[in-house]
Amino acid sequence: MLWMFGLLRKDNKTVVKKALAFVIIPALLCSTAARARDWPHWRGPFFNGSTDETNLPSRFSQTENVAWVSPLPGHSSATPIICKQRVFVSSTDRESADLLALCFDAKTGKELWRKKLGESERKVPRNNMATPSPVTDGKGVYFLYGSGELAGLDYEGNILWSRNIEEKYRNISLKYGYASSPLLYGDKLYVLVQRRHTPWRAPFSDSTLDSFLLAVDPKTGRDLWKHERKTDAQDESLDSYASPIPFQSDGRAQILIIGGDYVTSHDPQKGTEFWRYGYARVKSTRWRLIASVVTGAGLIFGVEPRGNTDLFALRSGGNGGLSEDYVAWKFDGPTPDVCTPLYYKGNLYVLDGMKYGKVVTCLDAKTGRQKWQGRLGGPGPWRASLTAGDDKLYCINESGEVVVLAADNEQFKVLWRTDLGDRPVQASIAIAERHLFIRTANKLFCVGD
Repeated sequence: MLWMFGLLRKDNKTVVKKALAFVIIPALLCSTAARARDWPHWRGPFFNGSTDETNLPSRFSQTENVAWVSPLPGHSSATPIICKQRVFVSSTDRESADLLALCFDAKTGKELWRKKLGESERKVPRNNMATPSPVTDGKGVYFLYGSGELAGLDYEGNILWSRNIEEKYRNISLKYGYASSPLLYGDKLYVLVQRRHTPWRAPFSDSTLDSFLLAVDPKTGRDLWKHERKTDAQDESLDSYASPIPFQSDGRAQILIIGGDYVTSHDPQKGTEFWRYGYARVKSTRWRLIASVVTGAGLIFGVEPRGNTDLFALRSGGNGGLSEDYVAWKFDGPTPDVCTPLYYKGNLYVLDGMKYGKVVTCLDAKTGRQKWQGRLGGPGPWRASLTAGDDKLYCINESGEVVVLAADNEQFKVLWRTDLGDRPVQASIAIAERHLFIRTANKLFCVGD
């Protein structure tokens, strides 16, 4: 975090205090110098898919180098989050329509509690109602579901508040279901809804639906403000499954959103828009967006929809509509349709998990120069996003096959390949307490010594 101070003037104490509150506190709330790093957000402690953890496993199997395995009540695409030696998991229930929140002991795998937070019979293709990942600040843990259920719980499993945002804001379900994970940043819980003007399925609406960023008080569950995010995108291009990501640049805290043909930057305090960049050079009715943005090296990285299109790097700063002058570089692929890129130790790792033999590319984050490229192969698509730590990259596909790569500057190098044998898998691998936490269709694995 020391890079921040190069961006701040010594005589501006207010700016320093705000920067510390928005950047350092969210990243470190779940960690202390006395213990290993936690994973409190879908994309980890730095919101980019990486951790500074060490002594992580480079080889394992269904039984080898596995600390514990716990059964899960149903399938979910939500990534586990880990904080203060507890693992929090969203889940469906294969025996009912219940939507569940679960908590496990990170050291033993013992289930500490489970709570029913809602139920839904809604069916969506290639997805489920428990796709958004939970988020925590070390005090409370917050769950969001595709049916609109939103709840805050304490670490003992007591429900502090619960509501359904569809009751106020109507159907949030996209063509393939709702998937955006909530963001806990500073003193607010952010919920992002980017949807078509008319619902894809019941419940239907007589009036036009809007897209918006919602700020909620995490203590009470009450709305603090709602910012309507307007775009000129058309039909399915209005749908976005991406999650909001925080960013600090030039002393200004921001919430970044991608979808609806634009990347936009918002004031975390009010939701108002700082700037926007239009990535849709030609308007289409099919440019729904799945991958979230990632930041690193002072840049913002976004992927255009549906893969086989450009990945672009935006320079920070600016106000209003950004011209192409703010594009630092572009990479013409292969790029992902689903997987959010990973920033780790100055490199950007890009996984196209569906086309061209399932390719991973390593790019220099500052320049876009390609360092290496390699094929993962394997059965089934790779839809989970990459994660990294201890100079290793962790990849998992829908068939439950895991590949460990070296986070090498010079070459594509496979360190290990194994099959966990429990499909389908769509959740990304989480890293905490010097272990990997892997959510398969019916099990939660804790991998490591």
